[in-house]
Amino acid sequence: MKLKFLQATPDHAEVIGSLVVQLTQEICERTHAQHFDIDLEGTVQRCEALLSAGHYAAIIGCSDDIPVAVSTITETYALYAGGKIGVIQEFYVIPEFRRSGVGALLIEQVRIYGQQRGWSCIELCTPPLPEFERTLSFYQHNGLIPVGGRKMRQNLATNG
Repeated sequence: MKLKFLQATPDHAEVIGSLVVQLTQEICERTHAQHFDIDLEGTVQRCEALLSAGHYAAIIGCSDDIPVAVSTITETYALYAGGKIGVIQEFYVIPEFRRSGVGALLIEQVRIYGQQRGWSCIELCTPPLPEFERTLSFYQHNGLIPVGGRKMRQNLATNG
């Protein structure tokens, strides 16, 4: 397995969109709930626009030039964290490559990306528990610690 990581450009929007749609489908299937209402075409368009505008970044992991993992990240600010931080918005490794070390290497790539930009920390929200208990363990094993709370959302606009 020849593994490489690359920082995505807008040209990678279709690859990123496909992996993110797979992630959201897996979360919905495992939790038996429709948490997301996204489609591939719209996701690819949003991804391309966000990457082009510099509001969003992604790192793609490839095995023998086949995309097998992605982490999407944004930069934001938080007083409680000392200023500039990175937020992992989506993190996905295709099932066939889990337990192969790809995820740990991808997190390390995100760490390096954040250190180069002067982030004080990286944060993320795990998928729903208990269905994703292994995911929580993976993140803890790779240096992230729970800081409490749950992700909450209130939709403000409709896609129409």
